[in-house]
Amino acid sequence: MFGDNHLIVVDLGFGDAGKGATVDWLCSPAAGLDVAAVVRFNGGAQAAHNVLTHGRHHTFRQFGSGTLSRVPTLLSRHMLVEPLALAAEARELAALGVADPLSLLYVDERALLTTPIHGAANRCREDARGTSRHGSCGIGIGETASYALDHDAPRVADCLRPEVLRRKLIALEAHYAPLLADGRHRYDPVDELVAAYTAFADAVAILPGDQLAGFARSGRLVFEGAQGVLLDEWRGTHPYTTWSTVEPRNARAMLARIGAPGYVLGVTRAYMTRHGAGPFPTEDARLSIPERHNGTGEYQGGFRRGHLDPLLLRYAIEACGGIDGLAVNHLDAVGAHRTAADGNHTGGEIRTATGYLTPDGCVDRLTCGAWQDLDHQQTLTDLLTTATPALADLPADVPAYLETALGAPVVLTGHGPDRADRRIRIAAEA
Repeated sequence: MFGDNHLIVVDLGFGDAGKGATVDWLCSPAAGLDVAAVVRFNGGAQAAHNVLTHGRHHTFRQFGSGTLSRVPTLLSRHMLVEPLALAAEARELAALGVADPLSLLYVDERALLTTPIHGAANRCREDARGTSRHGSCGIGIGETASYALDHDAPRVADCLRPEVLRRKLIALEAHYAPLLADGRHRYDPVDELVAAYTAFADAVAILPGDQLAGFARSGRLVFEGAQGVLLDEWRGTHPYTTWSTVEPRNARAMLARIGAPGYVLGVTRAYMTRHGAGPFPTEDARLSIPERHNGTGEYQGGFRRGHLDPLLLRYAIEACGGIDGLAVNHLDAVGAHRTAADGNHTGGEIRTATGYLTPDGCVDRLTCGAWQDLDHQQTLTDLLTTATPALADLPADVPAYLETALGAPVVLTGHGPDRADRRIRIAAEA
């Protein structure tokens, strides 16, 4: 199905499309893909990739979603690493029966550190925005990335050099002192952080630079993205975005450096969701689709549901520079939310957008501007904020419909939350 390619798994929506479940299946014995490592190529501890298999549930945040199959994780230089959260996640995995989870973890020394100081600053900044919050998770991802633009920021390598780390943390604390002055959001003292990060360095393998070729010699690599392309820092609905390059350019560049081929697998639900603030044209509060593992976060906001939106998905595919195949998840929700038997639309069934009605007329295509053009992204946000979707009935064969609408083969489908609910779509290979 994938040939000899390494796989790049990327969410085409606003996140929560089932990347974790997809990567878990790709790494499982059932897939037979001989995966040597899961490579995390963006984001940080704000990820929440839910995996359910054989009665075990885990929300993967920094560990790769192949860990339940004992596939190692490589946190690349593009990850924002939070050691305290990693230690907590390792304990959770150990409680599920994963022996010595930290022995499966490899970390690029160049990766930035997200600290509790960043997290406290993030929450203070969101508090100040009041009702204009951007939908942050409150963990400090944006503060980590923005601080590093103009400062000598803490990195994973510094965990091996306690005095260097202490100096950088003191400078970080001083930088944020005015923002944190009210003391509402607490964080661990610098000396305690240095001790914890030194212990982290003793427990994991910190790699000197890019070691991707060595992992690739042992088998296939699965690159696991975080968030969704519609939240990408340069391609998303600015300013309701993440400080991370979600589309696969970094994963492609890593593979290009070792001369290896990649297959981009775009992941979507059979309907749309968005967690937190920002435009969402097909949102429909009447879609009462159960969501077991997503709820309302204090800073992130509520979990929203909407109809399938090929316009946004086509835009995301263009932002990715094209994809090679599709994984379509949550197809079980479609069967449970069909049009009423008498053909009337009660508002509870999942439908599909065919275009948008806007103050400037009908729109049936969204275009990408130049990369790093935030003015274009703001224009996109403004358009989507005022758009009213034109909806049509969703065809019975959703994978076939998406193949036609998006111009890419559906190679994998998900019909429930468990690993056993994944299906290879053989018809797509014809």
